[in-house]
Amino acid sequence: MTPTPYRVLSLIPPMTQLNTPYPSTAYLTGFLRSRGLDAQQEDLALGLVLRLFTPTGLDALRTAAQALPERQRPPQVHHFLAAFDAYRTTVARVIAFLQGRDPTLAHRINTRSFLPEGARFQALDSYPAEEGEDPLAWAFGALGLQDRARHLATLYLNDLADVVREAVDPRFEFVRYAEKLATAQPHFDPLAEALAAPPHLLDRTLATLTAEALDRHRPQLLLLSVPFPGAVYGALRIAQAAKALQPDLPIVLGGGFVNTELRELAEPRLFDFVDYVTLDSGERPLLALVEHLQGQRGRERLVRTFVREGAGAEATVRLIAWPEPDVPFAEVGTPTWDGLPLQSYLSLLDMLNPMNRLWSDGRWNKLTVAQGCYWKKCSFCDVGLDYIGRYETTTAQMLVDRMEAIVAETGQTGFHFVDEAAPPKMLRALAEELLRRQLPVSWWGNVRFEKTFTPELAQLLAESGCVAISGGLEVASDRLLALMKKGVSVEQVARVTKGFADAGVLVHAYLMYGFPTQTLQDTIDALEYVRQLFDNGCIHSGFFHRFACTVHSPVGQQPQDYGITLLPLPEGRFARNDVGFIDPTGTDHDALGRGLKKAIYNYMHGIGLDEDVRAWFDHLPGKLPRPTVGRQRIAKALQSLG
Repeated sequence: MTPTPYRVLSLIPPMTQLNTPYPSTAYLTGFLRSRGLDAQQEDLALGLVLRLFTPTGLDALRTAAQALPERQRPPQVHHFLAAFDAYRTTVARVIAFLQGRDPTLAHRINTRSFLPEGARFQALDSYPAEEGEDPLAWAFGALGLQDRARHLATLYLNDLADVVREAVDPRFEFVRYAEKLATAQPHFDPLAEALAAPPHLLDRTLATLTAEALDRHRPQLLLLSVPFPGAVYGALRIAQAAKALQPDLPIVLGGGFVNTELRELAEPRLFDFVDYVTLDSGERPLLALVEHLQGQRGRERLVRTFVREGAGAEATVRLIAWPEPDVPFAEVGTPTWDGLPLQSYLSLLDMLNPMNRLWSDGRWNKLTVAQGCYWKKCSFCDVGLDYIGRYETTTAQMLVDRMEAIVAETGQTGFHFVDEAAPPKMLRALAEELLRRQLPVSWWGNVRFEKTFTPELAQLLAESGCVAISGGLEVASDRLLALMKKGVSVEQVARVTKGFADAGVLVHAYLMYGFPTQTLQDTIDALEYVRQLFDNGCIHSGFFHRFACTVHSPVGQQPQDYGITLLPLPEGRFARNDVGFIDPTGTDHDALGRGLKKAIYNYMHGIGLDEDVRAWFDHLPGKLPRPTVGRQRIAKALQSLG
């Protein structure tokens, strides 16, 4: 008699993405099935939103809003209650429209008289437009019917999210739910207090979804994937509900948040909710754990797994790290989306930045070209951690085999390669294989703007289906790029990005400010470089991030090499990641950030490209230094492209 396969259920907790499944459970489910396990998966982040934004869900939200004393109701709650009938009538249709099931509704939405409009619609007044003109014309023109309607429908959902925040849980976000409870949080107390509080509407809904999932699948092992700090609270609420229903069900916590912030975990109270916490790639630790739970492996032979020992005040946390090789990248198998409601995800159009749109709009199959990063030298990056430091590839033939299998399963031909930096040699082989098989796909991903990406290679990638490329320009300063060990120069980035742009590929630059020793002059010069990159058609989109020093990065490990002094980390037994530092330059980077973001927003719309970059910092007192970069520096660098 054939033994019944061991049942494993993987859950995506709120909140991750609403337009496409986060890929961690798809990878694990595909791998575990390849090893003979009965692996299933569900997305409770999507489930929570789809349960809440229904007529019945809005009834419950109104009850919560009405429970607020009238004098304490914020304007958005007053608006929701006053326009409740309109919200209740339209919510199911808006969800169906964003799922692609009711496209003709776009005509009604675009009349601006169908949807109730709250505070989020006021942002339309800030879009570039002359008096009396359509404020969305610059983004969508006269023919962008569906896109315009999806943007308005997204604003509508954001209005409702504001009501949830005001009436139910002030920590609610569609992406970063209660992230401050977990981000670089040395103490578990804030999470423990939040989880001990009486459950509110979202908690009760999540508990119901958890109970339904357990009843459907009857798992013997429950996996919770937490890629971001904004998924930790939801994951632990799921665990809490599962433990209340099935106290003996083993629960495992893993994912990107664990791998970066819980590497020194010493908090026993976390194990009131979960039984095991695994580090890094989950395939090997989970195989070992399943063998242990089936009585085939001793506890001391668990792999990269935290456990609690003892009880009460004497309890401690121990990492069991039996030395066992990871499953090779070529053997992790093909991810599967079986069990996830692919037709129910929401194509949102929130930010009008074209690259940010790719993140929230459309159903992309997420896949990796390689395990880890082939460069692994950038000084701001956690290069020593497994998800970056362990670099492995497979063959282009196997990768395209996986793509064909995914297209056959999902019916979707769009792929987002989620590598830290996809290797150019592998991308060339991938493109050639896609073209050889005549597989019509669209794909995008992240690269280093290195010289290997010639115009010829950019054209080849475009012909194979590449529609967008993102990469880190970081601080556009050759001195700081060398300090970062990026291995590129500003002029080289210009030539590479121009090659992609000329091939018809959307190019997005990740930009950084506040890096150690970055001065006011460095920032002015960097923005001048960025202005020229936009002006010369090298990049189409960009976003400025504030530099954060992490404990696992070279900057955090050897601060003296970067001219800074680290501040002491607070004592604690929970999360450790970001670390403060003292920069001797004394530059007020927070004040500069406002001007940088204003500039990039306008550059993406073709505005202000002829102006002096100092104009974006008119909120700063005193005279700013002139850029030391010649205004034709990038144009001259591009002349070598012919």
